[in-house]
Amino acid sequence: MNRHRTLLLPLALNLILPACTPVRFAIDILPAVDSLDETTVMEDEGASSRSKVAMIDVTGLIVDAPAPGLLVKGENPVAAFVEALQRARDDDGVKAIVIRLNSPGGTVTASDVMYREVLHFRDETQKPVVMLMSDLAASGAYYLACAGDTIIAHPTTITGSIGVIMQLFNFSEGMEKIGISADAVTSGPNKAMGSPFEPAQLEHREIFQNMVDEFYSRFRDVVLSNRQISEADIEWVTDGRIVSGARAAEIGLVDRTGSLRDAFEEAKALAGLSSARLVKYHRAYDYVGSAYAAAPAGPPVAAGQTQVNMIQLNLPSLNELAQPGFWYLWDPNVEW
Repeated sequence: MNRHRTLLLPLALNLILPACTPVRFAIDILPAVDSLDETTVMEDEGASSRSKVAMIDVTGLIVDAPAPGLLVKGENPVAAFVEALQRARDDDGVKAIVIRLNSPGGTVTASDVMYREVLHFRDETQKPVVMLMSDLAASGAYYLACAGDTIIAHPTTITGSIGVIMQLFNFSEGMEKIGISADAVTSGPNKAMGSPFEPAQLEHREIFQNMVDEFYSRFRDVVLSNRQISEADIEWVTDGRIVSGARAAEIGLVDRTGSLRDAFEEAKALAGLSSARLVKYHRAYDYVGSAYAAAPAGPPVAAGQTQVNMIQLNLPSLNELAQPGFWYLWDPNVEW
């Protein structure tokens, strides 16, 4: 059974788009079930249809929730990632996968879920996994990368940011100046800890710090168990700083620098293939003109989101960061 998918931009948007920006309206007829398709984006001469390397993209913020969109909500990145892994698991023709990362990280739990799903995929299928870092693979995205057999980064990749952040805001002093106060009724002295409407208390901060330390210890253990880093470097490497892909290769955070073609060659070598097809997983309505096509396409930049070097990173808005939560995240707008 088919459905009509109508992609129409409101007239108001035309008023804010530059005059030189091409605008088109599309009405597509798509299957009611948006299952994953695959498109061959790179192919060796004489490659068999039964010798494939699947490429899976992890783009934007890693959270277990639908991505924000302009007219409709986007996909849940955790669910989409697991779906792609299952597709690669069930296809006997797929002999290895390349996971391409372009992400600043995300929540502690979502990063850990995706990390564990990759480990499960490797144990269950014995298919090699090559991690390829694109522009950005920091914090939770680096945590995820540690699940691969091999990590390759572009020399200009931004990676590292090994650490945990919990950003708290407090408005109580400002509220007091304008005659507003908060009075929460709680079941215990720690139930409202982290509230932005009441003065911060030292004992609450200590509880939060203990949890941050616990999650940081978990992150550090993942790095130490998967990477070979010298004792002389381990302290500064895991202090939250970012490094380039070239520097990461020097200190052991990644195996080497390279490109998508190098990751394809590495995946074939690990799988014992002399030739193969590189296939990209995507939705039926996604444009896949080459291996470098963005998938899934990110939503427009919304208020409060961050854009760096004209590449949308879909970082959390101020409203999102104002909610208490623990993040494996590199956000240059937040003081560490």
